[in-house]
Amino acid sequence: MTLQEFREKAFAFALAQGCDAAETYYAAGRSFTVNAQGGEIDRYKVSRKAGLSLRVQVDGRDGYAYTEAIEAPEQLVLRAMDNARCIETVDEHPMQGRCVYEAVEQTPHALSGATEERKIALALALERKTLAADPRIRRVVYCQVGTAEGHVEIHNTRGLAAVRDENDGYCYVVPLIAEGDEVKTGFALRLGREAAQITACAREAAKNAAEQLGASPVASGEYRVLLRAEAASDLLESFVPMFSADEAQKGCSLLANREGETIAAPAVDIVDDPFHPIAPRAFDGEGTPCVRKTLVERGVLKTLLHNLKTAQKAGVQSTGNAQRASAAAPLGVGPTVLYVSPGRTGYANLVRKLGDGLVIASLEGLHAGVDTISGDFSLKASGFLVRQGKIERPVSQITVAGNFLKLLSDTEAVGSDLKFRGSPVASPSLLLRGLMVAGE
Repeated sequence: MTLQEFREKAFAFALAQGCDAAETYYAAGRSFTVNAQGGEIDRYKVSRKAGLSLRVQVDGRDGYAYTEAIEAPEQLVLRAMDNARCIETVDEHPMQGRCVYEAVEQTPHALSGATEERKIALALALERKTLAADPRIRRVVYCQVGTAEGHVEIHNTRGLAAVRDENDGYCYVVPLIAEGDEVKTGFALRLGREAAQITACAREAAKNAAEQLGASPVASGEYRVLLRAEAASDLLESFVPMFSADEAQKGCSLLANREGETIAAPAVDIVDDPFHPIAPRAFDGEGTPCVRKTLVERGVLKTLLHNLKTAQKAGVQSTGNAQRASAAAPLGVGPTVLYVSPGRTGYANLVRKLGDGLVIASLEGLHAGVDTISGDFSLKASGFLVRQGKIERPVSQITVAGNFLKLLSDTEAVGSDLKFRGSPVASPSLLLRGLMVAGE
């Protein structure tokens, strides 16, 4: 049975059984990964997966059922209807109707069309180049090349027909460097059109590892801080739930009902752009057309991220931010491609503008040291001590603490160095008036 035949039979049966509407969400994907270590292939994996979620609306209630076998559509409908009857309260979750979508072109990545042999050769070459980049590199901990392809289809009995394909390629490497008894690791990644740039990736990873050698703490106190792009991106991604209307309506976000208020410095603009070439898409997880929107404009909160349900509850239009991790996953709210808009000042000029202070290059413990409800964070960090606008030495074994919204309000300047590093959430470097640091 084809997917179309399955869908048509499921829809006909659902309506005949008294359902008000029915919808299918189908997602299929294929991924390839190869990891090199010690001049050999350490791990090699090719995976394929596909699944379909059926949603029915019965007497104001939604019921869901999932399958990986495209057969017996009637049984799937009956399961979904049984699940709907188990719901004790009316579930007011709208279903999207027929839509017209903006044309979106997927830019081929550097590994598009590459054979598995070619990807394996790239992984092996990436390891060799990383080891050769610095004689102090003892070994490569991780060295991976991968590709991923995806296909999504959303159809319903109200005329919705949304179909898209996704693809991506990447390489990354983690070298281990040692000098005396001191050991550090570095990291570098290349995505999309840069996924085959293994020489640049190897050199960046080696440089990232080497610049940490000789690091030591600084005295505790409040410092002017330049939050380097990598660290700023990680922190922003950790606090993305604050911008979710779903979290706000549950009382789990400080941004609830604050549209129109100033929450950041005038230098800060935060954008959610589904048409950004890093991961373009025409529709969200409900089939709602995606739109580019500014969440924060010159420090003022303009909107939260909505799906159809949260938008109806708030009396606004959906922002096209319904999100599903897979066909079997529950529907939620999340970003498409969310980032702090870059400024015009380069990283080197930001270091000079910092004067005396700290560059925070990396943050650790984001899974435990971040409270998305209060906005507070306390994280292990490393970076560099800066004197009179020049980097003096590396710094490690410190902890930075603060509040995310205060951090946004204390942003003096935004760098021009926006770069996506394996996530659809990113930020350029941020120059901050001050941040509390615990060290010696």
